[in-house]
Amino acid sequence: MKIIIFAGGVGTRLWPLSRENSPKQFDKMFFGKSTLQLAIERVAPAFGISNIFIQTLEKYKPVVMEQIPELPPENIIIEPDRRNLGPAVCLSMIKLNSLGYDGAVSLLWADHLMDKVGEFVSALRAGNNLIEKKSNRFIFLAERPRFANNNLGWIKVGEEIGSSDGCNFYEFKGWKYKPSVEECDHMYRSGEFFWNPGYFITSIKFLIETYQKLAPDIFRFVSSGHYSQAESIHFDKAIIEKVDLSDAIVIKTNMGWSDPGTLYALKEALEETKHANVTSGLVSIMETSDCLIYNIEDKKLVATIGLKGMVIVNTTDALIVVPKDDVIKITKLINQLKEEGRQKYL
Repeated sequence: MKIIIFAGGVGTRLWPLSRENSPKQFDKMFFGKSTLQLAIERVAPAFGISNIFIQTLEKYKPVVMEQIPELPPENIIIEPDRRNLGPAVCLSMIKLNSLGYDGAVSLLWADHLMDKVGEFVSALRAGNNLIEKKSNRFIFLAERPRFANNNLGWIKVGEEIGSSDGCNFYEFKGWKYKPSVEECDHMYRSGEFFWNPGYFITSIKFLIETYQKLAPDIFRFVSSGHYSQAESIHFDKAIIEKVDLSDAIVIKTNMGWSDPGTLYALKEALEETKHANVTSGLVSIMETSDCLIYNIEDKKLVATIGLKGMVIVNTTDALIVVPKDDVIKITKLINQLKEEGRQKYL
């Protein structure tokens, strides 16, 4: 099985930690390693570094080579432009197909964390075997939810329909992306919905055929070398949301997965206990709880008194202070900074 790890995103929701020139997947903020390095460590021992491909932008190629020196240079796939995951996934399939591959492929992301790597690898192996038995389908991984997180996508899981390599698989009953708080609570309590980490296994041939059928314009532009003319659209909207429910099955997982995609989600990924403070750098706190306080400047002290549920990130050129429930608005802030002509801070 070939594995593609996508590492071209900017991570605007983690601003100012993540920037255009230093995206979050390359920042060594977890155990002295980047999430890209951790992603490689999870799969390389089981599947071999030669079967792993990293897809990114040209300007990030040097940092990929520096952080993953064991990766063959030809296994770096370069996106000519930033056009979102719809065209990006199509490009990777066409690239692998041009190298003579048409079998099983797993699509993964470079900015996630995971506690139980063994369960993850077992699920990938089971998915690979399922695709080898029947290639014209998708195998989605669904993570057991630990709480009602309405900032994630969710998968509705149906009845058990079989097992493979110790992993049971189930009917795929559809998606729900970022439900309301009330709806999310109901989904969580129902036991029918699982977190969607965005990981799936399929075959290269089937996915190319799916593009030709469901997103022909994207396929035409990408395959003809006119990548920049392809619609900028997420892969879910371009393909997954149009997939027939019968063309997919689900493997339930308990990988200890998390996506530190927002500053508060980053805090949740690092906290030792729920609602504990997470601090980094020169920080002093008093009567403060459930806060992330991240200070990069080594000659400036960041001190707090009487705060609860706040996020404070101080870098050498930008400082943000935001309630935890408003961190999702950082994307809007980025757009505002662009409109104000403050691109140098991005």
